[in-house]
Amino acid sequence: MARLVECVPNFSEGKNKTTIETIHTLIKKHTDVTLLDFTPDADHNRTDVTIIGSPEAVKAAALDIAVKCVELIDMNTHKGEHPRMGAIDVVPFIPISEVSMSDCVQLANDFAKEFSDKTHVPCYLYEEAATREDRRNLADVRRGQYEGLKKEIGTNPDKVPDYGPNKIHPTAGATAVGARFFLIAFNVNLGTTNLAIAEDIAKVVRHSSGGYRYVKAKGFEIKERGIVQVSMNLTNYQKTSLFRVFETIKNEAERYGVPVIGSEIVGLVPVEALVHISNHYLRLEKFTDQQVLEKKLLEISK
Repeated sequence: MARLVECVPNFSEGKNKTTIETIHTLIKKHTDVTLLDFTPDADHNRTDVTIIGSPEAVKAAALDIAVKCVELIDMNTHKGEHPRMGAIDVVPFIPISEVSMSDCVQLANDFAKEFSDKTHVPCYLYEEAATREDRRNLADVRRGQYEGLKKEIGTNPDKVPDYGPNKIHPTAGATAVGARFFLIAFNVNLGTTNLAIAEDIAKVVRHSSGGYRYVKAKGFEIKERGIVQVSMNLTNYQKTSLFRVFETIKNEAERYGVPVIGSEIVGLVPVEALVHISNHYLRLEKFTDQQVLEKKLLEISK
């Protein structure tokens, strides 16, 4: 089996079609990596990219993406619902096959050094690549967002970056670079305009306020649709399943007399996570991912 790494760069632009298409075209020029997903989100004003390939090829493609984002995106004019601190906001590396987490930690360090040397954007290492425990959680690294970091970096010793200058890039901000387990971005939409309800429900499910261990959650207002959303990152779907989080949100929403009108997965999701959902809601017995037709076909084609 080939050595494969996944990388999910998130950049802070989800509305400007010219910028988005420029970056999309750039990625497609890297024929030695496979573009699995490219999801612009106008409400959050960011775009999630998922690429996969050899560690060397993925790092090169991610570096190209990051440098282009620095050229095209000005954080001084950026507004969006999603927390962010840089033009290229996060660059996580995820081991897929024949690659260890420690390999991805090294990859994150190599990327951060090369990127900061080339662009003078400060980089902070997070999750498994973190050099300090208080930077393991991405939310802690990004707290205060671009505007807050702009005031603190260079004056607060806790904000000294792992790579790059101890000052904010004037237009591109800062970047978080990490190594982590597969993350599922999962959002649940509520049929109300009351943001306080979404924020209260987010507190119930997120770990930092007493909820599920592997859930990060925040309430957002989706103004264009006249609704609010509980937006989440599930950092370990094997230990905290999608269906358990969904059921909790649904039950909490009922307490407020608010319906769940839909949910969405941003980017990709492992088939194993969907099997967990099927087993729960269909009460399937002894069903495994080996019964998924496409999975068997892929194994045959290898």
